[in-house]
Amino acid sequence: MPRARGNDALMAGRLAILCPGQGAQHPAMFDMARLDPAASRLLEEWSADPALGATLHAGLGEERFTNRIAQPAIVAATLAMWHALQATIATPALVAGYSIGELSAYGVAGALAPADVVKLAIERARLMDACVTDGAEQGMVALSGMPSGSVDALLAGAGFYPAIVTGDDALVAGGPAAQRDALASAAITAGGHATVLPVAVASHTPLLADAVAPFAALLAEAHWRAPAFPVLSGISAESVFDARKALAELPRQIAEPIRWRECMDAITEAGVTVALELGPGAALSKMLQSRNPNIACRSVTEFRTLDGIRAWLQRQLD
Repeated sequence: MPRARGNDALMAGRLAILCPGQGAQHPAMFDMARLDPAASRLLEEWSADPALGATLHAGLGEERFTNRIAQPAIVAATLAMWHALQATIATPALVAGYSIGELSAYGVAGALAPADVVKLAIERARLMDACVTDGAEQGMVALSGMPSGSVDALLAGAGFYPAIVTGDDALVAGGPAAQRDALASAAITAGGHATVLPVAVASHTPLLADAVAPFAALLAEAHWRAPAFPVLSGISAESVFDARKALAELPRQIAEPIRWRECMDAITEAGVTVALELGPGAALSKMLQSRNPNIACRSVTEFRTLDGIRAWLQRQLD
């Protein structure tokens, strides 16, 4: 039988939960969570909510990659999966979220009610989209394998900013969409790799500075509780144990770079031996596995059933 949460202090110090950002959403991303009756009821409640239902339904269709739909849909999928698992797996040592996943992480840790987190994701996306008001479209490019010392000049030449540092020679950059193909070409010419991402806002860059204060105000109005376990801050890679620090740092990550490389190192330093990514997608578990092969990393998307996830976790944590 699956081991209940909190029954083993040693186990509780070894598991990390990873909450994904945008990019891997798909029409079936709620299906596995629906296999659990409680998670299925939660999704039905959200679907019946006028503030949530239409957005989540759109998240399964062609609009799922637009910022205003992607953010709440990914948060909902993440939290529904957590709702399906949380009562039957070990208490995590910590939870870390990538970009919008950091907001999901506070829902996983119980600091905010799940429905409130999804509604905040809707508002976060709205505020970010409002920063693109002059017709100058924004975009993001993932760079990797870059020669030492080459990145800063390439970004400056294209008007781009570091957005998410994902490795020693890898990062995601954000800037004007008109320059993203030129940046990608320049990176390849310099000897690196480049991928233009399906994102229409330059998240985690100064181009979104106008969204920070209004989102901070919305977070301050929300009902916060102490997290059941620490949440890693994306901009500092430090553990957050209370609402005060969350309210100070969570809004800022909209317009400041995410230090995901340091977050992965913090997971290692916390003594984590097992990491489960809640999905959709498996990018975070693959990045962490690559950076620290000693941590057993999987995504829920790699399993066919909830029982398969539980059995794998129990084997790894015993």
